[in-house]
Amino acid sequence: MDRYALLQEWLGRELPGRPSSLAPASADASFRRYFRVTLEGTTLIAMDAPPPREDCRPFVHVASLMAAAGLHVPTVLASDLQSGFLLLSDLGNTTYLSAINEQNADALFSDATDALLRWQLASREGVLPPYDEALLRRELDLFPEWYVGRHLGMTLSAPQRQGLLSVFETILASNLAQPRVYVHRDFMPRNLMVSEPNPGVLDFQDAVHGPISYDVACLFKDAFISWEEGRVLDWTVRYWEKARKAGLPVNPDFGEFYRDLEWMGLQRHLKVLGIFARICHRDGKPHYVKDTPRFLRYVRDVAERYGALSPLLRLLDRIEEREPASGTVS
Repeated sequence: MDRYALLQEWLGRELPGRPSSLAPASADASFRRYFRVTLEGTTLIAMDAPPPREDCRPFVHVASLMAAAGLHVPTVLASDLQSGFLLLSDLGNTTYLSAINEQNADALFSDATDALLRWQLASREGVLPPYDEALLRRELDLFPEWYVGRHLGMTLSAPQRQGLLSVFETILASNLAQPRVYVHRDFMPRNLMVSEPNPGVLDFQDAVHGPISYDVACLFKDAFISWEEGRVLDWTVRYWEKARKAGLPVNPDFGEFYRDLEWMGLQRHLKVLGIFARICHRDGKPHYVKDTPRFLRYVRDVAERYGALSPLLRLLDRIEEREPASGTVS
């Protein structure tokens, strides 16, 4: 029996005697699928997370932590963790990404940063996996392996490899020096819902305990929408002021905090370039790579500001001369 039929069978047991319809609710870069269950007078969300590729337990665990911290997250109404099925409350179908515009961005981001502060203030050691050097480094390594090597078809020379390694060491040193809090890890408009209370928060199962600027970088330097630097600076100042007032351990010098955020964003953007290439070539989902120019711009903007990143800037110059899978560079 295929996964869809198994899900229908499970829902029939969980919702006996309640007529319902089932329709796709959203796409996901992972192997998870979401379906909207329509009942008389209400809707629910069914998650299909096929074992062994996915594991529902982190979702359930983080949902409980976020709810306890005062965030608006789906309620787990029923579960079959062994089979990989969850039945959740429905936070609606209006994402920040679909709703945000020049006029409402200030208000939506203000609500989002308030939610982020509540999440960070709830942080405790030993509750979530550490966003440690090993994990940060594995993520960075996706860039040369999947984006440069597989997607562009480039073979790095020994000096290029050494230069990139030196950049990675510098990035990691900056990331690991930051204070540590709970990190959603994809706190971006696509995973925030316009709802009451606002925002609803989704896609949090990969949460970790890590650098304080990570989710701020996710929110304002997003995978699917870009903003003028002046607005990003303004929103970041507003977050920083709220965080200081709340007693969070942000750097007391805003300039230093913003530098930390830029270097944290650099780690994320290099990682996402690798992930989007991997999703394309390994998982057969090519539409994500259309957003890689946005990430290259993010990376270049930071690389141009700091001398220690000059090897990365030279590599970007070579990359941007090329078409994907166009040959080999020695």
